[in-house]
Amino acid sequence: MIAALKAIHIAAMLCWCAGLVALPLLLISYGHAQRQVRYSEFRLLTHYGYVAFATPAAVIAVVAGTALIFAAEVFDLWLIAKLAFVSVMAMAHAWIGHLIEQSGQQRRGQGVDPARGYRMPYPGIALAAILPAIGAILWLVLAKPDLTWVVELMPQIVQEPRGQLP
Repeated sequence: MIAALKAIHIAAMLCWCAGLVALPLLLISYGHAQRQVRYSEFRLLTHYGYVAFATPAAVIAVVAGTALIFAAEVFDLWLIAKLAFVSVMAMAHAWIGHLIEQSGQQRRGQGVDPARGYRMPYPGIALAAILPAIGAILWLVLAKPDLTWVVELMPQIVQEPRGQLP
C-alpha cells in the first residue's frame, strides 16, 4: 500500500510541477497576443492546463502525500520543512490561476478598466518562487536531513511544553 501511495504521489507531483513551470511560461509567451486566433489558443491552453491538468494533479499529490504521511508514520522535522515548501507551491498555484482568470476577464472587457485592457504582472515571479521550492522539496525528500539544529536555535520557551494539554 505504501509503495502504491508513493507511486501516485510522485506521479502527481511530477505533473503538478510540470504544470507550475509550463503555465507561467505560457503566460509569458502568449500574454501579449494581439490577434484573436492567437489569444483564443492562449486562453484554451492556459485554462485547460490549469483546470484540467495542474489543479487535479495538485489535489491528487496532496491527498496521496497526506495518506502517505499517516500510512508510513513519518513525522520528522524534514517533513515539516517539505510541507512549508509545498505551501509555497500552492500559493504560486493560486496566483497563477488568478493571472489566468484576470487575463480572460480583462481581455473581454469585464475588468476594472475595459478601455485599457489588463496589464498582467510578470509571470516569471511565479517561476522564481516555484523552481527553488521544487529543488528544496526534492533535496529534503532525498536527503532527509537532520534538522534538529533548527529547533535548538529557537528560544527555550518554544521548545518546552506549556502544560496546557489535558
